[in-house]
Amino acid sequence: MDLFISAFILVVVMIFLYWLKFKEINFSLRILVGLGLGVVAGIIFKEKISYVQYVGTIYISFIKMLVIPLVIVSLIGSITNLKDGEKLKSLGIKTIFFLLLTTAIATMVGIIIGKVFNVGSGMNYIVAEGFKAREIPNFNTVLMDMLPTNPIQSMAEGKIIPVIIFSLFIAIAMVIEGNIYPEKIKPFKDFITSLNVILVRVTRIILNFTPYGVFALMAKLSAENGISTLLPLGTMIVAVYVACIIQIGVVYSGLILAIKKKNPIHFFKAISPAQIVAFTTQSSYGALPVTIKSLVERANIPEEVASFVAPLGSTIGMNGCGGIYPAIVAIFVANVFGIDLTMTHYGLLVVTTVISSIGIAGVPGAATMSTTVVLASLGLPIEGLAMVIGVDAIIDMIRTMTNVTGSSVVALLVSEE
Repeated sequence: MDLFISAFILVVVMIFLYWLKFKEINFSLRILVGLGLGVVAGIIFKEKISYVQYVGTIYISFIKMLVIPLVIVSLIGSITNLKDGEKLKSLGIKTIFFLLLTTAIATMVGIIIGKVFNVGSGMNYIVAEGFKAREIPNFNTVLMDMLPTNPIQSMAEGKIIPVIIFSLFIAIAMVIEGNIYPEKIKPFKDFITSLNVILVRVTRIILNFTPYGVFALMAKLSAENGISTLLPLGTMIVAVYVACIIQIGVVYSGLILAIKKKNPIHFFKAISPAQIVAFTTQSSYGALPVTIKSLVERANIPEEVASFVAPLGSTIGMNGCGGIYPAIVAIFVANVFGIDLTMTHYGLLVVTTVISSIGIAGVPGAATMSTTVVLASLGLPIEGLAMVIGVDAIIDMIRTMTNVTGSSVVALLVSEE
């Protein structure tokens, strides 16, 4: 019976979304409609539409299929197109500076909002079902995990940092050799250019399914996270969402206005498809193809800049997962266990989040790991993280959207257009 209900609802929604496309309704609006219908369907039908989730799983699989080849081709292509070594160096330094700066600011926003909402105050320590504390890897382990000892294996395992490093070496070697023996490098460079064109077309094909994938993902999420799950940690959820909205609406807007003298609303509208995909898939990597496409085709960011900054922004900085979330969880845990945080703690919190946003880039579960690192650095009970695991999926939506928005804003800030 559940299969029949799932199939019926899915067919009706797909026909409606296709009709909106036939009527030439804006792509971003169609994604939002899919998101809204998914929330409503999940709340109303709950487990009765459990089979719809497979559509979302298929969509995410197709998106993830693109990530590794797109990162390799985009990075190599963007660097070889820059040619000028000084320009590449300048772009890299400015990109990392703004990614880390926005992470530091995000942490301060998280601290302020966490204190304003007094998250965790009055709550008793209760371990969420299935929680297992993450072990903090030592520096050597993290470093070795980031190095491309076997690029093919890294690609197969979906490890982005080693792939980026390997691609950077290939691109730099191409630039050097291209200046000496351009005729030898030209065939491979032409291959990369052609492959990039093909991957862009594949991306466009897959992105046409975004409204349907978003519907399925949100239906599953809404069905699994009912009101009973959200109420006990409502203040925590609201605090994270408010902090992320401030980071996007105030911090990012202020940087765009101050540095680029552009209307931030127009820019956010241009990257809205990437924001929505990040929100629903809860994956900065998964949103990467949409992010690059939105930056180049909708925000008019030079392709070599977008292809360079977006992959780096998916691994370094992480304003939502690496800045806002650890700060608010730290205050939450301190309040639950009755621990007073001083200004020294807050200063250490900012420094730790910035450093950990680089150091745990190659570690799966970035938000959980960065928060574990921060709690350990402040001497707070790591077990306190167990209390928020139950609503992690709800929080992760806005965290990931903030990550992707942050990397997109940095692409705008470092571009010379």
